[in-house]
Amino acid sequence: MIPASFPPREDIARLTARALLEIKAVHFNAETPFTLASGLPSPTYIDCRKLISYPRIRSMLMDFMAVTVMRDAGFEAFDNIAGGETAGIPFAALVAERLALPMTYVRKKPKGYGRNARIEGVMHEGQRVLLVEDLTTDGGSKLSFVDAIRETGATCAHTAVIFSYGIFEGTTERLAEHGVALHHLCTWWDVLAEARDQASFDANTLTEVEAFLKAPRAWQDARKA
Repeated sequence: MIPASFPPREDIARLTARALLEIKAVHFNAETPFTLASGLPSPTYIDCRKLISYPRIRSMLMDFMAVTVMRDAGFEAFDNIAGGETAGIPFAALVAERLALPMTYVRKKPKGYGRNARIEGVMHEGQRVLLVEDLTTDGGSKLSFVDAIRETGATCAHTAVIFSYGIFEGTTERLAEHGVALHHLCTWWDVLAEARDQASFDANTLTEVEAFLKAPRAWQDARKA
């Protein structure tokens, strides 16, 4: 069902952050930082994949994503919803259902056999495609998916995520240079505010997380092995 109500952006951000904290998708650890895919340390880690196991929260956030892209991009802006392998696939399916649109997904690399495809499902030349993912850090990983979509002759000028780090400079600009607008539900700043309101973590941990969010590269450089 296509959502008909449009909550204020700040309510969407707050409720999304609350939901992520409730299911313990948010992890803060300043004493023993996590290692990110880049190899750099971080006192924060988020696992949006957990959302697929919580139907009520999942439904609410997918409603939020549907109304966000309709409000920001237009009510008839898309012809196809594509998920990025693998985390974006279930969320793309749920958004496609809400917007009553076809769903496809994009592989990280060609299949390697058969048709050697990167796009699974049916995507036509000229279709306007929304790329759906679970999260973005600096936006870089989205560009390969966008290029694969465009190679079919379709267009991809928008990507939507549940969570955007919101702390790395140039993320929006990097995507914009590639002709892509970013839509998100919440950021680390929203999560930190909600964590403070709920006292989800001790004060020292929250202080250290805030220091990281204000200057992530400096925080990482100071703790490289």
